[in-house]
Amino acid sequence: MAKKFMYRGKTLEELKSMSLDEFAKIVDSRARRKIKHGFTEEEKKFLKRLKSKNELKTHRRDMIVLPEMIGKKINIHNGKEFVSVEIAPEMIGHRLGEFAQTRKRVKHSSPGVGSSRSTKHISVK
Repeated sequence: MAKKFMYRGKTLEELKSMSLDEFAKIVDSRARRKIKHGFTEEEKKFLKRLKSKNELKTHRRDMIVLPEMIGKKINIHNGKEFVSVEIAPEMIGHRLGEFAQTRKRVKHSSPGVGSSRSTKHISVK
């Protein structure tokens, strides 16, 4: 038997049927504050467009992942390019920006000429 997804004691169907005020009561305080203060005009437009489309591009990294976003594909801008993210139930309550990293992992290669004792006297030219 597969484990059913639960978020703070609520199933996914219950979360989707909740109003925004009811949902705000069960998320953490930072997300609750964002919802309570209301969404900006850009965020309202984003939510309206999300209802009609399955794939969407956005710069709204500070948008809270709501239950109505589940299953949608959102391309989130990371400062350089758009990163494609499939919204899963486990992402509820987090921000979109958490899933599109802005910095790359540091990859070190071999040391350059002159950086070690063995290459100290080698001509650079």
